[in-house]
Amino acid sequence: MNLFARPALFRHFHRMAWLAALMTASTIMFGSFVRLSDAGLSCPDWPTCYGRVTWPQTTDEANAHAASKIRPLETHKAWREQVHRFLAGALGIEILVLALLAARRRRAGIAQIVSAAVLVALSIPLYMSGQHEAGAAVALAGVAILLFAALRWSNEDLARVAVLTLCTVIFQALLGMWTVTLLLKPIVVMGHLLGGMLMFALLVWMAWRATHLPITLADAQRLKWMVRVGVLLLVVQISLGGWVSANYAALACGGGDWSADNFPRCVSQWWPPHDFAEGFTLWRGIGVDYEGGVLDGASRIAIQMAHRLMAGVAGLYLLWLSWRLARTPSMRGWATALGLLVVLQVTLGILNVKLALPLAVAVLHNGGAVALLFVLVSLLARLRAPE
Repeated sequence: MNLFARPALFRHFHRMAWLAALMTASTIMFGSFVRLSDAGLSCPDWPTCYGRVTWPQTTDEANAHAASKIRPLETHKAWREQVHRFLAGALGIEILVLALLAARRRRAGIAQIVSAAVLVALSIPLYMSGQHEAGAAVALAGVAILLFAALRWSNEDLARVAVLTLCTVIFQALLGMWTVTLLLKPIVVMGHLLGGMLMFALLVWMAWRATHLPITLADAQRLKWMVRVGVLLLVVQISLGGWVSANYAALACGGGDWSADNFPRCVSQWWPPHDFAEGFTLWRGIGVDYEGGVLDGASRIAIQMAHRLMAGVAGLYLLWLSWRLARTPSMRGWATALGLLVVLQVTLGILNVKLALPLAVAVLHNGGAVALLFVLVSLLARLRAPE
């Protein structure tokens, strides 16, 4: 099978894939806005908000639902959380349509996808009635059907990647639910971020393959291995960034002024007292409210320092990769984009500290990670050796 042959697809498939990728990037950005504005628990129930499809407009409306006993209504925050859920739901429908179109010629392809979607739909009323474990089990059964289909199918018509993307969006919905029910548990919050990034990467790869615009180079395979290393380093750095955010460690080294005490130093020291073991304990049990963070200063400093050190490793490698790509004339545009994005991302990270985490800068920092991932995945999708 020629991996770079034009796949036989619905004629508007590539447009729909690009739309889904754009919707995913927008949802990730809006999700970071929700998270950074401390609105992640503003709707204590799921998928409704105080029992409403939208959100309550007054305290009396919220008090009529049992969720008000968990958390009082903050209208200026509740709309953010519920709009984020609407965006995620619309994206899920778009990805479901892509999966159906990609698998329509597969034997029982439509039936398998529809049956999985029905199971996921059935899991929602189970969860809303308080049967959380049963709801999650039914949804995961739907995911298992899709994974079984993806393992059996090839990717010549993009059926495999489309179904894997659908699996990811379903698991993302479960992580979104657990984010609320487990009270912003850091491992769940970080997993939710990584799931969104994975979904975006799959959609970008699928959109480029459906568009069919390969970049043919003699040393394409060598370059792709270099790009894969870049993706790996970027994913590790995004994971650390998610862990910083989930544990409220962004200003663990200080912030709000332009002295060297908060950057490049940390609390006025180059290597301050820290606790990596406690800072990177992934599971801390059930029932803890993690809003605002629960770690002490040394643990948060360890998380912040790890993020900074990895930023240096990933940043230097990606700058070297940019220089390496620039040596090929046809790749200079991609090389320039990669280099500029790395510099911008590092600058935004420093400004987060110096300006004490302003919302706009923090959201743009998340957007910079999305943009870097787009460049690297685009190169993986398009680079090919001459036949």
